[in-house]
Amino acid sequence: MRPGFSRRKRPAWRTVLYLVLAVLLLPYGLTLLYAVVNPPSTLMLWRYATGQRVARTWVPLSQIDSSLALSVIVAEDGRFCDHFGVDLTEIQNAIVDAEGLDDVRGGSTITQQVAKNLFLWQGRSYVRKALELPLALWIDLVLSKRRVLEIYLNIAELGPGGEFGAEEGAKRAFGRSAGNLSAYQAAILAASLPNPVTRDAKRPGPGLRRLAGLYQRRAAGAPEAAACVRQKR
Repeated sequence: MRPGFSRRKRPAWRTVLYLVLAVLLLPYGLTLLYAVVNPPSTLMLWRYATGQRVARTWVPLSQIDSSLALSVIVAEDGRFCDHFGVDLTEIQNAIVDAEGLDDVRGGSTITQQVAKNLFLWQGRSYVRKALELPLALWIDLVLSKRRVLEIYLNIAELGPGGEFGAEEGAKRAFGRSAGNLSAYQAAILAASLPNPVTRDAKRPGPGLRRLAGLYQRRAAGAPEAAACVRQKR
């Protein structure tokens, strides 16, 4: 009976294995599609599914103020133009500095955050990080830096009421388009990115204003940080 039982079970295990592989490989196929299709984030999909508000107006990178693109890069991933999706130096620094620091970014690049926001879940875990790293490498390989940043600026949560993307974040905080921001307003939005619920760009507290000032100064001193996403003339 045992050999027959084994034969009956083997196809079922193969089916489960194929399903697991399909789920794991699906993001890699979708990444190719997202070169031309404007995607939602997993958080946006969750909010849709649970009946919560979602406000997102997709705008191309060419219509987002360059000061916002630069501010986000200097705030989130200063070597965005130089690495291949994963910044090994920042990961090492994050591991060294993580103990006792509640606000550590975990060494995540913008590309890693795109991988997480598009395909994975919020919160920290070793499993999520293990899935995130190869996805970030793949995203950097098949998408241009401009497209990666464009996706990020259109799926990032930028308001406490379900506002996603630079356009909705700028409208809520400043009553203007993402293409018409001052350098300081851009820095405020960039500084709110880790948690726009507690870091409200519309009503910035002293800490958020100080951080925005820091990012504004960094951006003014490092315009080359966004060289890879400037539109070629």
